[in-house]
Amino acid sequence: MATHTEHSSTNRRDFLYIATGAVGAVGAAAVVWPLINQLNPDASTLALATIEFDVGAIEEGQSVTITWRGLPVFVRHRTAAEIEEAKAVPLADLKDPETDEQRTKPDHEQWLVMIASCTHLGCVPVGESGDFDGWFCPCHGSHYDTAGRVRRGPAPKNLVVPPYNFVSDTLVQIG
Repeated sequence: MATHTEHSSTNRRDFLYIATGAVGAVGAAAVVWPLINQLNPDASTLALATIEFDVGAIEEGQSVTITWRGLPVFVRHRTAAEIEEAKAVPLADLKDPETDEQRTKPDHEQWLVMIASCTHLGCVPVGESGDFDGWFCPCHGSHYDTAGRVRRGPAPKNLVVPPYNFVSDTLVQIG
């Protein structure tokens, strides 16, 4: 009989060790999970990671400003004259050499999508103004052409083109 008692106490002891370990592991996970989860992006940030915008209502020669990730974004429906003017600029005349084709999508070169933040100090440039009929930052005098490329002033870089794709002929997905 002594062997039966030793055997059943060993089973109980093993069960208690396993149960205590399992409760401890669950408790540790319950403490660690909020610390790890707080490193994830906020829900509002995830919601703005990509947006879709219908450009069908924008008339030729018109610009609109939308918001993506808390940043203003210019969407411009360029005229044929603006496109030709942008293509005719020699790269040697540009501070930040970039062709018009590099700043637009094939088969959609009439659409220019760029973050509306001056690359000098982050001001929002005024559209359809400046020496090159593109954008002008009145804060410090940076001039951008019809492709958003810096042509004069203290801005070191062109207006930034965000990642975007055309989902259809009139629907643009930014992000």
